[in-house]
Amino acid sequence: MDASALATAYRGKKILVTGGTGSIGSVLVRRLLAFDPAVLRIFSRDETRQYYFEQELGRRPNTRFLIGDVRDLDRLRRALDGIEIVFHAAALKHVPACEYNPFEAVQTNVVGTQNLIQACADARVERCVAISTDKAVSPTNTMGATKLLAERIVQAAQTWLKRMTLSCVRFGNVLGSRGSIVPVLRRRIAESRRVELTDRESTRFLMTIGDAVELVLRAGARSRGGELFILPMRAARVADLVSVVVEEEALALGIDPGAIDIAETGLRPGERAHERLASPEEMPHVLADDGLWVIPAGWGAAEGAARVDPRLLCSETCPRLDRDEIRAMLERAGLTGEPRSFESASAIESLAAVR
Repeated sequence: MDASALATAYRGKKILVTGGTGSIGSVLVRRLLAFDPAVLRIFSRDETRQYYFEQELGRRPNTRFLIGDVRDLDRLRRALDGIEIVFHAAALKHVPACEYNPFEAVQTNVVGTQNLIQACADARVERCVAISTDKAVSPTNTMGATKLLAERIVQAAQTWLKRMTLSCVRFGNVLGSRGSIVPVLRRRIAESRRVELTDRESTRFLMTIGDAVELVLRAGARSRGGELFILPMRAARVADLVSVVVEEEALALGIDPGAIDIAETGLRPGERAHERLASPEEMPHVLADDGLWVIPAGWGAAEGAARVDPRLLCSETCPRLDRDEIRAMLERAGLTGEPRSFESASAIESLAAVR
């Protein structure tokens, strides 16, 4: 799907983005603004990030910042008045935070998604795309379990909301998102010359924020209802990713990479060594369709679509990114070069470990 098709899908539309000041949400907002929507409402509970984001974007007649929480059904109903398209990016997404605060994860990721669907139904929204994660596949931690339930809520809603088109997207690890491995590594290298990784042999699917936003936009434009969209991705060994980041950051700081200590801590509670983009039950039904992998509603097959080799859907068995490819991906994500300012340690719960 080219840029003109996306522009046609979103130009002149009334759109709301939950979690619109987050890593994914803010880039999604910028992309949507380029399509000249009639209305773009940026919904989040972080007033400070809303203030700075509004200063960055400048005052625009079609843009409105709304403070609110997806846990609040009444607030969602007011925010969605007159809206045609919704992108649901609000979530608690960090594995350790959700593992030790499971009630909070359920309230935001599960109840919040249910609230959003109910509010969309009441407002007669036309389309809704919810963002999920590969950790929702056969989940081993609280965050993944709550995102799986969120997926099921969206898919179940499609069976009774015939006038609304709903879909989900599954992300891998998004390089450069808030609290993800690369910014944390860079901060630790700059501050202490020491980084930690959980398991050298573990693997993760990698994507850039730009890749993630492109997937969301394409899903919103082409969904027929109930699908789960996945971006074809390759995986990397965590040890290779850490090694490349250490080399790049050492170069930027003008120090010897050998001076940086890399410690292995072991897998955290709820964490697994490898990830899947589809469950064993879903794998036979994943289709390659127009540059995306798609799990159709009810696992129905699209005419002419090829089935995806299940080996490509597991980070342990899919083709691996080598170190040069990882470096190129970091460059494309804008995560190499001069050291940048970092968020305070208290803002990021995990050390240098992949989400």
